[in-house]
Amino acid sequence: MSRTLSPARERAQLPIGIFDSGVGGLTVLRAIATRLPAEQLLYLGDTARLPYGTKSAASVARYALQAAAHLVERGIKMLVVACNTASAVAMPALAAEFAPLPVIGVVEAGAEAAVRASRSGHIAVLATESTVRGGAYERAIRARRADARVFSQACSLFVALVEEGWTQGPLVEAVAREYLQPLLAEKTCDGLDCLVLGCTHFPLLSGTIRQVAGAEVTLVDSGETVAQAIADTLAQQLLLRAPGLRGAHRFLATDDAARFARVGSRFLGAEIALTDVEQVDL
Repeated sequence: MSRTLSPARERAQLPIGIFDSGVGGLTVLRAIATRLPAEQLLYLGDTARLPYGTKSAASVARYALQAAAHLVERGIKMLVVACNTASAVAMPALAAEFAPLPVIGVVEAGAEAAVRASRSGHIAVLATESTVRGGAYERAIRARRADARVFSQACSLFVALVEEGWTQGPLVEAVAREYLQPLLAEKTCDGLDCLVLGCTHFPLLSGTIRQVAGAEVTLVDSGETVAQAIADTLAQQLLLRAPGLRGAHRFLATDDAARFARVGSRFLGAEIALTDVEQVDL
């Protein structure tokens, strides 16, 4: 006798949709897969239009809405905005456009983790130009801790270094020192004890950043916090897949699937076969 699934059970089988401007969001996908191995994950990298970090807020919002719409058309139960820049400028538009679909962004999760990690309330955010310019991390952190002192530093070269596979060595250390030294040397930053890695590329540089910043400064990567927020939301809405299942991962790219597979493997920490990447138009 066949058994028909309830609407909630049917929705639970749908994938979680994740998008980023490129491959950096695969660090978020990796955290989600570790926390929720049963879930199906559908990842879209908008590689034709990266980086989002140097684009205007209006362009980023438009790109984010188009990427999200493509994932929604394929059928997802939740949207995860893995791009810090898109999360900083496009969350209200995404939430309004796709309601009641749950939408979770990395900025809110990163702010939550930073407030928990910082004892002094003196927090620095390393991010792209657009994320810094928009001030989203500052607002999100101060909403959680009114007395927080938040400093931001745009670190655009970090993205290029990681894309080229340069994550350590004298050159990388010199760039990191150039970006971080003003933050660490400023008298107004006395007591700084937390650095937020406000771009999904930056966790791959965490070893060098930690070396330059010093052991007393905590690095915050929002990936794990996002994964926990996803788990909590799916549980509340009865949308978790059954434990014991193994979820499949599918990848979409808007340009150069071969490069996505090659570079993305570094971010994912596992090989991505070219046959697993579908090139799409938005």
